[in-house]
Amino acid sequence: MKHSFKLGNIEIGGGQLFLIAGPCVIESEAHAIKMAECIGGVAKALKLPYIFKASYDKANRTSLKSFRGPGVSEGLRILRKIADTVHVPVLTDVHEAVDVQRVAEVVDVLQIPAFLCRQTDLLVAAAKSGRTINIKKGQFVSPWDMRHAVAKVRDAGNNKVFLTERGASFGYNNLVVDMRSLPIMREFAPVVFDATHSVQMPSAANAEGTAVSGGQPEFIPLLSRAAVAAGVDGIFMEVHDNPAQAKSDGANALDLKLLRGVLTQLLAVDKAVREQKVPEETIN
Repeated sequence: MKHSFKLGNIEIGGGQLFLIAGPCVIESEAHAIKMAECIGGVAKALKLPYIFKASYDKANRTSLKSFRGPGVSEGLRILRKIADTVHVPVLTDVHEAVDVQRVAEVVDVLQIPAFLCRQTDLLVAAAKSGRTINIKKGQFVSPWDMRHAVAKVRDAGNNKVFLTERGASFGYNNLVVDMRSLPIMREFAPVVFDATHSVQMPSAANAEGTAVSGGQPEFIPLLSRAAVAAGVDGIFMEVHDNPAQAKSDGANALDLKLLRGVLTQLLAVDKAVREQKVPEETIN
């Protein structure tokens, strides 16, 4: 693929499927390290390149009462420890341009949240850090318009950018993935499929005043298989060892005990597609 690049030993967009996975938010040092080790162990056994993800701050939670994470200082300390002890690349969200340089000193991939995917100052600051940039496609943005977000990063001097699809708003409290978006966006950047936010139902689990999102995690394997069959470069999953007790996005997280089975299926689909690949028409 013409837009491929290297992230350490992982070639993004180079033809080998890779995994981005971890809990939505850093809940504690011990839990984050445990998740990195457990997910990393499964990925290593399957020979699947792996990037750990977790947020130090979830700045777009629905309610002020929702758990946001340990904050930038403590969160970066934990992420650095994971990188140094588990020996995997690390990804985290960054919400403000002023935080970019500090975060870039610790992590390998700066993630631009979906709601911020058009924020020019944030995209340019992230690009100038020199780190790999993952732009989450906004629920409100067409796949073809994401080329402008990519252009902002590349025009700022950074070609290490990929996109992540996480569904489009479909009325209220629902997201739907248009699989056509995947080849459309792959025309101008490597593409990752977010299998867990795609089954999120924003604010749909609201009891009176609780401001809680729902989800349909039973569809994670199905949508993941479809995305891999469509030719994505990587899979993004929020994984938790006890989703019912997760402090953020538990309703749409994949249970850790299911991870190996799901990934085994995805690798089988990926292998079949690559071995029987037919010529693709250019997407205009």
